[in-house]
Amino acid sequence: MRQAVLAPLPSRAPRVLLIDDHAVVRAGIRRLLEACGAARVCVEADSGERGYALFVEQPCELVILDLNMGGRGGLETLRRLLQRDARVRVLVFSMHDEPAFATQALEAGALGYVTKAAPSEELVEAVAAVSAGRRYLSADIARRLALAAHDAADSPLEALSPREFEIFRLLADGLTPHAIAQRLSLSAKTVANYGSLIRAKLGVASSAELARLAIRLGVAAV
Repeated sequence: MRQAVLAPLPSRAPRVLLIDDHAVVRAGIRRLLEACGAARVCVEADSGERGYALFVEQPCELVILDLNMGGRGGLETLRRLLQRDARVRVLVFSMHDEPAFATQALEAGALGYVTKAAPSEELVEAVAAVSAGRRYLSADIARRLALAAHDAADSPLEALSPREFEIFRLLADGLTPHAIAQRLSLSAKTVANYGSLIRAKLGVASSAELARLAIRLGVAAV
């Protein structure tokens, strides 16, 4: 649940790896966090691949991660970071305010999720909370998750693992299995097998039905 009060900052500002494909967003986050002493951004990357490589070279205590990037997506990058070091704390900072994205990120191991529409002070609070090992959700996504939890009809996306959700999202965006395989460093056969499993779990028979379901659930744009 979202922290009700501002979590105390650690005695030493955490070292942060910032992964976002927009330079203006990275610059804004850096200025915000360093101006209030919440964190020290030591490394920046504009892609998941570059972010992971920099993390291997220069491990940081906290990673602020975008989800919607070219190449390896945010969920895949999150999975790789935690495989490399299970102690790293990851805060997702994303444009996506649909509950499915937050749920998948948290299930994949993120400690916090803040939307880019949230007030800047919530990002500062989130950094403090996640750095201290506590979960944090921005108010807007917390509300949407609460409403989704009370929905009588369970979302079919709950049946998908984080890897399946990432492939589902890419298929819904129109990427071919070959393109997805290249992006996620998988074989085309593996992606095709995932596609069959995803369609079976979601109860759809074709790519068109899968795309329509993704639009209805807010995972893909019209």
